[in-house]
Amino acid sequence: MLQELDIESYAVVDRLRVEFDSGLNLLTGETGSGKSIVVDSLALLFGARASVDVIRAGARKARITGRFDSPPAWGEDLASASAGRSDELILERHVLASGKSRAYINGSPATLGQLRQLATHLGDIHGQHEQQTLLSPAAQLRMVDAYGGLGDQTDALRRAHQNWNQCMQALRRVKGDEQERLHRLDLLRYQSEELFRAAPVSDEDKTLGRVRKLLANAEELRKSAFAAFDSLYDSSESASARIKSASGDLEQIADIDQSLAEFAERLEDARATVDDVAFELRAYLDRIEADPVRLEEVEERLAVLDRLKRKYGPTLAEVLVFQERVENELKLLDSSDEQIAGLERALEEASADYARRAKELSDARRKVAKALAVQTMAELRDLALPKARLEIAIDTLETWTATGTDRAAILFSANPGQSAGPLGQIASGGELSRVALALKTVLQATSIGAEHCRTYVFDEIDTGVGGSVAEAIGRRLSRLSQHSQILCVTHLPQIACFADAHFHVAKSDDSSHTTATVQQLSDAGRVDEVARMLSGAEVSEAALANAKELLRAHSPAPG
Repeated sequence: MLQELDIESYAVVDRLRVEFDSGLNLLTGETGSGKSIVVDSLALLFGARASVDVIRAGARKARITGRFDSPPAWGEDLASASAGRSDELILERHVLASGKSRAYINGSPATLGQLRQLATHLGDIHGQHEQQTLLSPAAQLRMVDAYGGLGDQTDALRRAHQNWNQCMQALRRVKGDEQERLHRLDLLRYQSEELFRAAPVSDEDKTLGRVRKLLANAEELRKSAFAAFDSLYDSSESASARIKSASGDLEQIADIDQSLAEFAERLEDARATVDDVAFELRAYLDRIEADPVRLEEVEERLAVLDRLKRKYGPTLAEVLVFQERVENELKLLDSSDEQIAGLERALEEASADYARRAKELSDARRKVAKALAVQTMAELRDLALPKARLEIAIDTLETWTATGTDRAAILFSANPGQSAGPLGQIASGGELSRVALALKTVLQATSIGAEHCRTYVFDEIDTGVGGSVAEAIGRRLSRLSQHSQILCVTHLPQIACFADAHFHVAKSDDSSHTTATVQQLSDAGRVDEVARMLSGAEVSEAALANAKELLRAHSPAPG
């Protein structure tokens, strides 16, 4: 759900921040006031192409930021593209005067492809052909599956496809091209033998690195340790001798002042500690010695491990993983004819299972597509498209995919005698928006309607309609907004009166600049705006009364 949209230096907007409601958000205003700016800005966040023409005169760049709440169901996918945050999603788009644009997801640089991928989770913009997910064959197929409750079948088919693909890939790797297989075997055997001879052990390089450091600095270590031993114990002026002397002095006078006896005991404890350290240093001196032969062995071993890391690493842990992969692939390529025959049987069984499930799903989809088309046309009759004809064709593909062997295509004709064609090629912007509204109304009780609250934008949906049809559109938008967030640009008061949040878009001019503003209307402001929409620039008392009546008729029941 879109929580906030922040627009800066875009078209005639200087700086604009709008917070949206979770229900039906309607934008109204005079023709040319800039209502489409909100829609176009959101389209950029959904991955639309940008043009330098949108940058406000005198600015170096345009910036659009959208803050969405992020559904937990796809938090893992989001984390890979958004620095790990999954509670909130912030999309940002910069359009630069140089002609380039930049995209960010939760502050991290992103591609337009990533924006478009996220947009499939966030919502759709209806009114711009290039932005409509509705026009995607994959989305149309998902609608059919959702309407028919075919989720279990599609999940089973996806698993069958995965199994078939894995069997096919395994058999292809085993059989493959014989010459290529032999070349691969030679390489793998060489790598296996090299790794076997080297026999690397986990973290061996770190352990040997510490040993090398000790051996390379043996003389310095011995010199420093001997000096410390001498200072602590061995010399006549050692710390141990001085403490012993001081302790003796204190013992002599302790008979006079008994309180000094404790100091003498503490000094004896200190001398015992010093002596312990000194004795351990002496043992350390006995162990440490320069060993050029051992140092050379360590250096040679580290050189072997470094070479392995350069070839198969870059860490020793990754070298060991690579070694395991080599051994597994060797076993696979050295497979016997019996194993190949087993893989062929597994592939045959997986193919038969996939084909059976795909056929069953195709048959079910064709039945569901007809029912969905019939119910959608019934909705279109109430949306000023009484003669419209809509079909959902399910065509069979040669290719096997995870979603089956079907391709869906919505075919549309607005007028009698006009042959039905692809929806995106035949329908106008307004017709396309109404088809989208009809479909979403039909689907709102299905899994598509019950999923995470998405944002649907309807632009041009009221083109060429009025009166009772406009009210029918408003009712459907209001009903749809119970499950999804709706943003709608409208010119009709019969639609505007259904708003949960009503925004007025206005444009002001001074001697040098034109600026667009968006303001959420209070109850009184809504009355004035609906009255303006009813009567035009001159708002009469009758228009105000009609506006109040419209709003009262369509306001939620108290309690």
